[in-house]
Amino acid sequence: MSVLFFHIMRYKQEDPENINNDRFILCKQLAFVDAAIGWFGQGLGAACGMAYTGKYFDKASYRVFCLVKDGESWGGSVWEALAFGSRYNLDNLMAIFDVNRLGHSGVLPIENCIEIYQKRCEAFGWNTYVVDGRNVEALCDVFWQATQVKNKPTAIIAKTFKGRGIPSVEDTENWHVRPMPAERVDAIIKLIESQIETNRHLEPKPPVEDVPQVNITDIEMTSPPLYDISDKVATRKACGLALAKLGHANDRVIVLDSDTKNSTFSEIFKKEHPERFIECFIAEQNMVNVALGCAFRDRTITFVSTFAAFLTRAFDQIRMGAISHTNINLIGSHCGVSIGEDGPSQMALEDLAMFRAVPNCTIFYPSDAVATEHAVFLAANTKGMCYIRTNRPETDIIYNPLESFKIGQAKVIRQSDNDKVTVIGAGVTLHEILAAADALSKEDISIRVIDLFTIKPLDTATIISSAKCTGDRIITVEDHHPEGGIGEAICAAVSVEPNILVRRLAVQGVPRSGNSSELLSMFGISATHIIEAVKSVVTN
Repeated sequence: MSVLFFHIMRYKQEDPENINNDRFILCKQLAFVDAAIGWFGQGLGAACGMAYTGKYFDKASYRVFCLVKDGESWGGSVWEALAFGSRYNLDNLMAIFDVNRLGHSGVLPIENCIEIYQKRCEAFGWNTYVVDGRNVEALCDVFWQATQVKNKPTAIIAKTFKGRGIPSVEDTENWHVRPMPAERVDAIIKLIESQIETNRHLEPKPPVEDVPQVNITDIEMTSPPLYDISDKVATRKACGLALAKLGHANDRVIVLDSDTKNSTFSEIFKKEHPERFIECFIAEQNMVNVALGCAFRDRTITFVSTFAAFLTRAFDQIRMGAISHTNINLIGSHCGVSIGEDGPSQMALEDLAMFRAVPNCTIFYPSDAVATEHAVFLAANTKGMCYIRTNRPETDIIYNPLESFKIGQAKVIRQSDNDKVTVIGAGVTLHEILAAADALSKEDISIRVIDLFTIKPLDTATIISSAKCTGDRIITVEDHHPEGGIGEAICAAVSVEPNILVRRLAVQGVPRSGNSSELLSMFGISATHIIEAVKSVVTN
C-alpha cells in the first residue's frame, strides 16, 4: 500500500475525486477508494470496468489498481473478472493478491502456496509476478515492470504475513478485525515507530491530466417514439430500439450484455454503436461489477441488459452498488410465465421483490413500446439505480407517441362515473385487463384501469383516489409471484385507508413450460380470471 500510494500511483492528494487520478479498489470505503465492496470479492470486476472505461472510452492515462485478499479470491466473481480483464487486454489494470494464508475465521485451503496463485493467474492470460510483499525494493521493481507490459493486465502475487512484526500476533489465527488489547497498544505503536527509517515527507506524483470532460445529464429524446397504433411490439424489442436511439443522443451511453443480445435486442445498440457495447458473456456477477466500475466518477451512462431471472445471480453486486450510491440502469427481459415455452428456469417471477428491496432504486414496468422508450430516457436521466422490466410477447400499442410520462405517475387509461372496481396492472397483464374491460363493458360492468408505469415510486395518490371512486375496491394483476410484487406494494400504499379492499391475482407456485396464453390462464392472471374476480368483488 505504501509503495503504491507514494511511489507508483499518480493522483492529487487534495482532490481524491479528480477524474485524472489513478483508481484504487480496496474492500473498505476510504478516500481514494472508489468502491465499497465489503469483503465479497467484487472489487476486481469493478476495477475491470474502470480500466475498460479508461482504455476504450476516456482513452486516458490513469491506471487502476485493485488489492485482492487471498480469502476473497475463492469467490467465483474474481475469476470471472480475470477472464474479462484478459479478454479485453486491460493493460492499464493491476491486481495485487495479498497471500497471507489466513482467512476470516481460519487457514485457507492452499495457505500461502503462491505458485498456485501464479499458475491460476497465468492460465487466465494475465502477466504475473511473484514478490515478497514486505520488500519495498522488489515491489518497486515489479510495479515498474508492469507498466511496460502492453495488451495484458498484470497480477502481482505478494507473499505477506498478517500482523507482521507484532509478537504473538504475526501469522496466527483469529485476529481478523479484532482490536489489539488496550494494554498492548502503546508497545505496538512504539515497535512500529522504531522501524521507520526515514523522516522524508513523501508526496505522490501528480496525474496526467488527459481525461476528457463529458456531459451525461439532461439527455433529451430527439424525436417522439415512432410507433403506429396498429403495431404489435414486444417491450424487450422496444427497449433495444430505445437504447440505440439514446446512444445517438449522447455518446457516453454504454450497454453491457451477458450473451443474450439476440433475445434482449441489445444487439440493435451493438449494431449502431459497436464501440460502446461490452459483451460480458454468461458471467452476470462480473457484468454488474464491470457496470459499477464503468459508472464510477460519472464517466458513462451505463445500461446492463439480460434476462431478469439471471440478475438474481448478481443481487449481492446490485445491493453493493446501491451502497456505493452508483448510477446504473438494469434491464430485465423475459419476465413472468408469459415468456411461454422458454420454461420456468428463465421466468423472472421474483425480480420486482428483489429490486423493491434495493434502497433508492427506481423501478419501471412499461406496458407498451411508447412507454418503454420513455422509461429508457427517464432512467438515463435519473440519479441512483434504475430497473426496467420488459416482456417477451408482442403486445398492442396503447399510447399516442406524444404521450408524456413521469416517474411516480400512473396512467388511468379507462374510467367513467360508473366504474365498479379499480383494476391495476403493468406489462403483459395490463393488456389482459383491457381485454377483460372490453368484455365486461358488454355486460354493463364498468371498471377503472390503471397502468402503474413505475412500481417504485408508486403513484399512491392516484391509486387511492381511484379506489374511493370505485367503492373502495381494488384488484391487482401481475405476472410475478405474490410475494414482494405489485399487489403487496399497493397493499402497503393503501394501508392508511382502512376501508379499501385489495384482491390480488398473481402467479402462485412453481410454473412450467407452455404456450404463453395457456400459462396466463393456468396461473390465474388471464382476462377470463380478471372478469371472474371483478364479478366476485362487485357481487360481494
